[in-house]
Amino acid sequence: MAQPVADPTGAYGAMKNADEGYRGRLVDGRIESLLGSFGGVLITGPKWCGKSWTGFHHARSALLVDQKPNLAKARLAPYEALSGEYPLLVDEWQHAPELWDAARRRIDFERARGMYIFTGSATPPGDAPMHSGTGRFATVEMRTLSSFESGDSDGSASLSALFDRGRVEVSLSDMGFPKATEIICRGGWPDAVWSANGNGAETARGYLSSVAESDISRADGVRRSATTSRAVLRSLARNSATQVKYTTIRSDASRDDGTDVSDQTVGSYVEALKKIFVVCEQEAWLPSLRSRTRMRTSPKIHLTDPSLAAAAMKATPKLLLDDPGTAGLLFESLCYRDLCVYAQNMGGEVLFFRDEKGFEIDEIVVLDDGRWGAIEVKLGDFEFDAAARNLLRLKDRMSDGARGPSFLAILSASGGAAHTRDDGVAVIPIDKFGP
Repeated sequence: MAQPVADPTGAYGAMKNADEGYRGRLVDGRIESLLGSFGGVLITGPKWCGKSWTGFHHARSALLVDQKPNLAKARLAPYEALSGEYPLLVDEWQHAPELWDAARRRIDFERARGMYIFTGSATPPGDAPMHSGTGRFATVEMRTLSSFESGDSDGSASLSALFDRGRVEVSLSDMGFPKATEIICRGGWPDAVWSANGNGAETARGYLSSVAESDISRADGVRRSATTSRAVLRSLARNSATQVKYTTIRSDASRDDGTDVSDQTVGSYVEALKKIFVVCEQEAWLPSLRSRTRMRTSPKIHLTDPSLAAAAMKATPKLLLDDPGTAGLLFESLCYRDLCVYAQNMGGEVLFFRDEKGFEIDEIVVLDDGRWGAIEVKLGDFEFDAAARNLLRLKDRMSDGARGPSFLAILSASGGAAHTRDDGVAVIPIDKFGP
């Protein structure tokens, strides 16, 4: 590790204060591991999800790029700005993309590990001259708090155990549909969940207002209409966890906005929302199947936290109770977020399966070593038999010689207890599910 030097940013006191109250995140172990293997770690994700706090926890000095004096120095003298004890946190680095190449070159020169932690809630403009950072930086994606991190789940039925044993032990659940709707609307915002006076629904509304009024325009420097931004966000919320087409969003947005917007305009708004990590895409899984049926490969769309979709539609827990169809889609987005958090630490990704005839499995978790498991997301036990049939159907469709699933499972907003059915399908209420 490099020798300490004077901290030029005035951030050391803030770092100490932040770290004293730090609450651990599941991503911490992965960050530590990657710092031991790479020159730098890039932490991406939506604003307010805890990136800076986590970055402070792992750093020994910091450069807060969004502070005006630091920003000017970063742009004018990036090498001098990158002065501090390693690991050096470079927070909101996208405001000065010059820092990326300067850090990369310094990593090449010093040939050290764990030098930099870059955090950012937006990708830099597309015209910024940057090297990819391959071999120097590893990327970690942070999301809002998973149900396990927020304390809404005890994690007794874990994803890792599913991969190891293919089943779960019996464990009684306190989860029910009304409680699930409350968790959806509150979301996983750290300040809201961990603050005595936190209000997640209010946080989500403030987040959407900030996105529409300013953040979406900062994504690539293109000024965009706040009214159209809100209309696009409402359409995305109504179509959460689906393979929505731009034509559908255009129709929704034109109706809500009162003006006719084009597919191209819709596309630019959605791409901008991806750049600031408000919208995320769940890619399709393409297994080797006995059937020659074509797969549908366009991604599903989710807002980064289910509370954002609820806020965009002005949905309260009571309204979701009266609209199980919408609640089901938002609950699927919640499960997708949790699975992404849990799978990342196992070197995995979360996909979905759907063929052109409409046969679909909500979540496919695939690990780097080739193991995979399939999950259906359901609100209650009246849907479990149909979900289990779907999962077993997918298993039966795997081609001869192909690797079968490590597990089949149903994630539920209710259901009484975690258990394994006679057909081998695990049933897990969300308050039991964890890493």
